[in-house]
Amino acid sequence: MSLLWRQTDPNGCGKADFSAQMAVAGYSSRVGNVDLARFQFAITSIYHFLFVPLTIGMAFLIAVLQTKWHRSGNEDYRRLTKFFGKLLLINIAIGVVTGLIQEFQFGMNWSAYSRFVGDVFGAPLAMEGLAAFFLESTFLGLWLFGWGRLSRRVHLTCIWLVAVGAALSAMFIMSANSWMQNPVGYQTNASTGRPELNDIGAVFTNPVFLWSYTHVLLASAVTGAIMMLAVSAWQIRKRGDGKIFLRSAKVSLAVLFPSIVLAMGVGSELGVTEATYQPMKIAAAEAQWETCQPCSFSAFQIGGGNNDQDPTKIIQIPYLLSFLATNSFDGQVIGLNELQAQYEQEYGPGYYIPNVFIQYWSMRVMAYTASAVALLALVGLWLWRRGTLQQTTWFLRISTLAVVTPYIMNTAGWLLTENGRQPWVVQGLMLTEDGVSTSVSSTEIIISLAVFLTVFVIVGTIWIILMSRAARSKLPDVESESDGEATEEPLPTLTY
Repeated sequence: MSLLWRQTDPNGCGKADFSAQMAVAGYSSRVGNVDLARFQFAITSIYHFLFVPLTIGMAFLIAVLQTKWHRSGNEDYRRLTKFFGKLLLINIAIGVVTGLIQEFQFGMNWSAYSRFVGDVFGAPLAMEGLAAFFLESTFLGLWLFGWGRLSRRVHLTCIWLVAVGAALSAMFIMSANSWMQNPVGYQTNASTGRPELNDIGAVFTNPVFLWSYTHVLLASAVTGAIMMLAVSAWQIRKRGDGKIFLRSAKVSLAVLFPSIVLAMGVGSELGVTEATYQPMKIAAAEAQWETCQPCSFSAFQIGGGNNDQDPTKIIQIPYLLSFLATNSFDGQVIGLNELQAQYEQEYGPGYYIPNVFIQYWSMRVMAYTASAVALLALVGLWLWRRGTLQQTTWFLRISTLAVVTPYIMNTAGWLLTENGRQPWVVQGLMLTEDGVSTSVSSTEIIISLAVFLTVFVIVGTIWIILMSRAARSKLPDVESESDGEATEEPLPTLTY
């Protein structure tokens, strides 16, 4: 049986159990602070995650472009590398700002949670800061200022190390997040009741981590590829550099199609893994209140939510839910009501069902948008094969508009992951309501939320303006560049 850690009052008495009314609603007596803190963290996390996948994906694609220039000597690829490098730099700069705001919340609104997980998260987060972030930032600076100063091979290595650093940063963050979904590699301190890391290998071989991290990398490749495709498509339509941007469009399509197909497959396997460790999350994603075997998947539904256990399901696909949850067309999916009874028996009175409406629709928005992107990429590859990609205006227009699709998918996926874990902040160990700071008032959270939202609006506006200007700018001019060899300048001579 998992340990359920709860805060205690100054007299050492355990917190009172949910009343029947609060259990039905799913809230505790600190409903105001908990919901405000959750809303603030959701806003900052989602906002920060708008920039992270683009950084990872774009760094990889720019490294590919520069590699093609290094191998072929074709100046077009060098110009494309510097062009898309501006977009990468803008995105990283804004992403760092949003990341700092996100970290600030741990000590402000979630101090109890920070104390509880500190002995576990300390190692991976230190690795992220001291290794991955400094690797990424150091070699980004070398790459940015190394044009014409470093040899081509060294300069190319710099951008690849930027891409590796960005991917490593995500790895350490996802290892911590996956531990929240499926705690492993720890022991409980008998005196404090808090988990302490005793097996870092178990954290990095956590099945939830392996699948979710792979999924994030593939989603990042999709995000970067769509951004590159959208910008290239606009440039082909509007500028006279269509032939050059056709090269970047082909690179993006070559990355986009396999990445989105693999992302969908890995996402499916992640669902099977989560059905093992977080069955409530998967049952809520289908609004499956009663246990079934085999189980159908509904394309849409009318109604639904936590107060509607009998929604009208439209276009039910037989056996599909069983396959998605168990990899078997005859697999059993335990219903929400049965899981609620199990959790009450294991953890005590409470309401353990997440927001079913958010869970149901997040899953479908992500899956349906991904299917549309896969179709777009497939059409693009077909037009490329026919040699009509540059002339097909309707496809170029759709590709430009598709720039919003990765943000829709990534946000929906993040909601699916984090909402589905509720009411736990650490699955089976700590409830979300027990992780909030007791010394922070609702008024203080509202004030900080207003400040954060103001900053986000300003920063987001700046990002849109800068990215739009950079995306619509002209390619850098062709310029002769040395191979990084130090050029000997004549030494000054002393004359009389």
